[in-house]
Amino acid sequence: MSKVVDAAVQALSAKIPSFRSSAKFVIKDEGSIVIDSNGVRAGDDETEVTLTADRETFEGLLDGSVNPTMAFMTGKLTVDGSMGVVMKLGAMLS
Repeated sequence: MSKVVDAAVQALSAKIPSFRSSAKFVIKDEGSIVIDSNGVRAGDDETEVTLTADRETFEGLLDGSVNPTMAFMTGKLTVDGSMGVVMKLGAMLS
């Protein structure tokens, strides 16, 4: 597992104490993170939605320097699955 994924798991765990849906962040060339009712962990499980971004975009989403909507609109963030789950997740990351 990469240091980027390890750091992301810690950061997301602090921001999202519980999540009733399931989502996966795929960080290109680094790995993936699953968020569900069991918490935040490195993994590649099947989820309701998969969000994919490069490392820089993902780190910007976490620290607030990248607007999720703009990242999506400009193609820096791709979404595959439930937009409702994305909206819930976005509210928790804000």
